[in-house]
Amino acid sequence: MEVHFNPDLEAKLDQLARETGREMGELVEDIMVGYFEELHQTRELLNSRYDDLKSGRVKPIDGEAFFADLCRREDELLKKHAPQCARHMALTFTRWQRKTSPNFGNLLRRITRSRLAVSERIY
Repeated sequence: MEVHFNPDLEAKLDQLARETGREMGELVEDIMVGYFEELHQTRELLNSRYDDLKSGRVKPIDGEAFFADLCRREDELLKKHAPQCARHMALTFTRWQRKTSPNFGNLLRRITRSRLAVSERIY
């Protein structure tokens, strides 16, 4: 069987064959075997999920309700960790600033205080 690829894909395959020290035909064959194995596994997974839904072993969930709950939990995590993240960023920036320019110390303290005040007001 002879297979033709577009020039870009053929160049990528040729480069991969050179890098791995394998013949291009052998490389393409291995790629196709892997592709069909993955396709078969995906098909089996989908069939088993469909059978689970059809038999009632698994109940479907409302996608919009799930997404709304996911957004709510993400917001809770952000509210919980945002002040800590702001403090960490301020400390990291302070360390960097001390190394690069000691004249910015007062400005940095004002910026840090205002960021922390804003984040505490928001959360």
